[in-house]
Amino acid sequence: MQTSRTNHRRTSTSTGSRTRTPALLAPCVALLIAGGALPAASPAPALPDPPGTPTATASAPAADPGSAALKPIDPAAFQASVERAAKTLMVPGAMVLLRTPQGTYRAVVGTTERGGVRPPDAQDHFRSASNTKTMTSALIMLLAQDGRLRLSDPVSKYVADVPNGANITVADLLRMRSGLYNYTSAPELAAALDADPGRAYTPQDVLAIAFRRPPNFAPDADYEYSNTNYALLGLVAEKAGGRPLAQQFRDRLLSPLGLAGTSLPGIHDRSLAEPYAHGYMYGGTSYALVDEPYPAALREAAESGKLAPLDYTHQNPSYATAAGGVVSTAQDLATWIRALVTGKVLDPASQRQWLDSPQAEDPAAPDGQKYGYGIAYQSFGPKAAMYYHGGELPGFNSFIGHDPVNDVTLVVWTNLTLSPDGRTTAQALLPTLFNQIYTGLDLPTV
Repeated sequence: MQTSRTNHRRTSTSTGSRTRTPALLAPCVALLIAGGALPAASPAPALPDPPGTPTATASAPAADPGSAALKPIDPAAFQASVERAAKTLMVPGAMVLLRTPQGTYRAVVGTTERGGVRPPDAQDHFRSASNTKTMTSALIMLLAQDGRLRLSDPVSKYVADVPNGANITVADLLRMRSGLYNYTSAPELAAALDADPGRAYTPQDVLAIAFRRPPNFAPDADYEYSNTNYALLGLVAEKAGGRPLAQQFRDRLLSPLGLAGTSLPGIHDRSLAEPYAHGYMYGGTSYALVDEPYPAALREAAESGKLAPLDYTHQNPSYATAAGGVVSTAQDLATWIRALVTGKVLDPASQRQWLDSPQAEDPAAPDGQKYGYGIAYQSFGPKAAMYYHGGELPGFNSFIGHDPVNDVTLVVWTNLTLSPDGRTTAQALLPTLFNQIYTGLDLPTV
């Protein structure tokens, strides 16, 4: 998942060397890269607001392999650029999967396990964290499409005892505008996870943590990234759909697209299917969930090699629930995000509603990152914009995105949550990747 890198409203903020949003499940920290967000008012003109999609089964626009927006990909240069950036970030392993009209490209760095020899692969399983939100939101849209719920319904219709529940709508939850406290920001959750990494959490358990705090603002009065919203949406989906969330994911989203490597594990399942990557992080869980900056001594010890990162591979991720519990692969996620953005999942009316849902997180920065129904959208160059999300939890950091105008799909995962200097590792690779993919970009890199 990603948790809020700030404890307040905006996700696109910087804390020291870290520019992050609600961890465990962030939308990719506003395409936060190299320690800072891509400027909303960059020298390149912003692309228009998110376009609609005319048909639910329409494929991505047929981009010309020689499109002026895309550079020719040199596989050796692509690999070398990722290796250089990953070395700076000190990640044990990284996997980059890129699909463009020119072809499919992979950049692989390091190993799936510290001290091991096997390099990462596009079919390795890892914890996708907040990228789960794209699936939860898609399921909610399908249930609305079926007439089983309405986005204007109050959450109290499906879940009892939610603070302000009679005034918070399903749409408010989807758009992170409920005002409900983000449970992953609670220090006691991180402490409990460190004390008992195997403990199983139900959605009710984590919601109780959130509901002990008062809401931060009135429904729809502001934007704040909160995993509480998506934990609630998982319960809404179960109530409206009449079946467990994992089963609905499998039957309605995963199986139709042939995503055999993707699943939502049960709350007692800490395993990862073979093949899988181990996940690492320096220090305790709070550095991922509560946005605590690394102390100077920890950073120095990590950078010098005196401190090794901890293995979080089998920490029980049940606390992430519908906000960040899905296990997947780079190959599956590339198929998923392209299918979702290009209209293979929803009907035409629902697809247009979903594509048009992103709104500026910060009204003062209308050209900055937008967040909608479980998806972020941003222009980051004169000819480039993406629908995307990001994921982070102890052990892993990831990004999924699709540019429907140029038919570019990008998936990145690393098996180190934060670099020793506190950067979210997959997001920190993005400027390097975008500079390789798009013409007219010269973004600062690690």
